[in-house]
Amino acid sequence: MAFQCSHAASEPGPQCRANIQTKIAELQALPKGNPAYEVWQYTFRDQKVYLVTASCCDQYETLYDACLNVLCAPSGGLSGQGDGRCPEFYRLSTDRQLVWRDPR
Repeated sequence: MAFQCSHAASEPGPQCRANIQTKIAELQALPKGNPAYEVWQYTFRDQKVYLVTASCCDQYETLYDACLNVLCAPSGGLSGQGDGRCPEFYRLSTDRQLVWRDPR
């Protein structure tokens, strides 16, 4: 059975294999990060997206859609500028909200 998630979808639905709670559970299973892992929700290109911060220096911060499909890395990496696939993310994103911060 194939599953798909439309990039236009703002809410995860039954067609999604995973959602942000799945990613949070994965992060909780990892050793404690320094700085602590965080998950931020934004609106970007008319969809709800989630930015997962990196646990250490020079790692990408990954942007996911509601179905946990990787969209891009808007920041991080050796240059600090991400992977170059969404350089406009911080300029165009709105509605920033902290969803989760690792309390460990």
